[in-house]
Amino acid sequence: MSAGVAKVKDASADFVRLTDVTKRFGDAPPALDRIEGAIKGGEITGLVGPDGAGKTTLIRLMTGLMLPESGTIEVLGFDTRQNPAAIQASIGYMPQRFGLYEDLSVQENLDLYADLRGLPKAERPAVYNELLTFTDLKRFTGRLAGKLSGGMKQKLGLACALLKKPRLLLLDEPGVGVDPISRRELWKMVEDLTKEGIGVVWSTAYLDEAEACDNVFLLNQGKLLFTGPPSELTSRVDGRVFKLTGIKGRRRPTLARILDRKGVVDGVIQGEAIRLVLAEGAQSTLEKEIGGEGRLVPATPRFEDAFVDMLGGGPGGKSKLADATTTLPSDGGKPVIVAHGLTKRFGDFTAADDITFEIPRGQIFGLLGPNGAGKSTTFKMLCGLLKPTEGEGRVAGFDLRRDTAEARNHLGYMAQKFSLYGDLNIAQNLAFFAGVYGLSGRRKQERIALMTEIFDFAPHADMSTKDLPLGLKQRLALACAVMHEPEALFLDEPTSGVDPIMRREFWTHINGLVEKGVTVLVTTHFMEEAEYCDRISLIYRGRSIALGSPDELKARVAGKDNPDPTMEDAFIALVQESETEAAAA
Repeated sequence: MSAGVAKVKDASADFVRLTDVTKRFGDAPPALDRIEGAIKGGEITGLVGPDGAGKTTLIRLMTGLMLPESGTIEVLGFDTRQNPAAIQASIGYMPQRFGLYEDLSVQENLDLYADLRGLPKAERPAVYNELLTFTDLKRFTGRLAGKLSGGMKQKLGLACALLKKPRLLLLDEPGVGVDPISRRELWKMVEDLTKEGIGVVWSTAYLDEAEACDNVFLLNQGKLLFTGPPSELTSRVDGRVFKLTGIKGRRRPTLARILDRKGVVDGVIQGEAIRLVLAEGAQSTLEKEIGGEGRLVPATPRFEDAFVDMLGGGPGGKSKLADATTTLPSDGGKPVIVAHGLTKRFGDFTAADDITFEIPRGQIFGLLGPNGAGKSTTFKMLCGLLKPTEGEGRVAGFDLRRDTAEARNHLGYMAQKFSLYGDLNIAQNLAFFAGVYGLSGRRKQERIALMTEIFDFAPHADMSTKDLPLGLKQRLALACAVMHEPEALFLDEPTSGVDPIMRREFWTHINGLVEKGVTVLVTTHFMEEAEYCDRISLIYRGRSIALGSPDELKARVAGKDNPDPTMEDAFIALVQESETEAAAA
């Protein structure tokens, strides 16, 4: 990058100085409370924290679009109160929500942002050429932005942010909703920018991204809990991270029991094992308690382990939702969800091609794949939202072609994008979806009251749904999806953008429901989340290229160079293997 970005002379200087920064909105507690710190050029600084921690507020303050209640912010030597225009002329900003115009093409978006940024027309051809090459969007300049995949949208957003030689690049959760391959490509692009001295601020809910930053600011409820290299925080859990292997029986009830034992800070399912973070000195006690349930072996700490530990640990193993759910009767091993040769064509384009799998009762099945691979199309066909061109789909014994309404009454659906009614409050959304799912009278009132109690909606019941924090929106979407106690639960990227604590709470509920016999079909871009699945189908270019358990897929790509691959390693390797095979054919 040379035409689009200026080389910064002193990358080691403080590009941002935060001094006693406080920001309030109305009578609520401070969104940011006396934040101190510095951000340097030539580095990626991660802003990390739970939903509502203050990450977006801090980024907006750095842009000069908002002013602090008290304290000072200097960006590139300019005070945000005295000279916001100079700051805005020198930075690139990519907001959390896709800020481009979906009914304009890639080229038209670039032209619009070049006009807004005052890029001289004579300079545009060279800048466009470099940015389109840099983001690999040259082939798509005529495509409408709304028709791009999630990863391509983020690349276009990055290109627009880089049009006018930024010295500082502010990225607000650029990886949300983006598949692992696109996230790695995006990360590589941003790393290349730092080599030219540009300072980058990267807000993220993906803690593997935070682990790769040069420095992180860890925020919670407006307070700065930690600032420094990620490895410094990760070292705090050295010797306290373990895998429980050789588990006798089902992993989910074992995890639920262990999470409620004293000294267990956090726990997640990792393939056939359980990953645990323990308090100091808790290992020997836990080993005695688990007895023959499995064997504890040391594991390499991750940034996420330390993050959850610093926030006080996970939510525990009990699910009030599962406790209040009726156990489904055994069905003799019949599959609850069936896909047989499912194919969907849109004109000449085949979005899904001959997808086949079966999911028995009480299992979690994952559909993984890059953006635009066909997993959402497959998902929608099995929900009855799209009619297949060929093939058959069945849910709870009902054919999705002939018995669509009956099938829908036996499934719950949680959409990829928040799909509840923003102008209705929590209580009104619960009442509406109870009616949609056929509940009435006393049963309807009982279920609404139960969901309100389980998810602690009462303090927020009168708020418009559009004004709720992301975590509460997710709880409400789940409550509406399970209102009628469905046999099958369809979850389309249900935790996109949600912090790790909220993701753990969500999966505590899902794991509990599965133990009651509910069958789950899930799509996700969180590869750690994919570890909860019993089996996975990896979809690429409309076809299933791999089918098996998480451990089986990881074993397929393990080798001398990477003997213990992550689920993300497996995802990327299997897609690349498929591309190589297709090129050779």
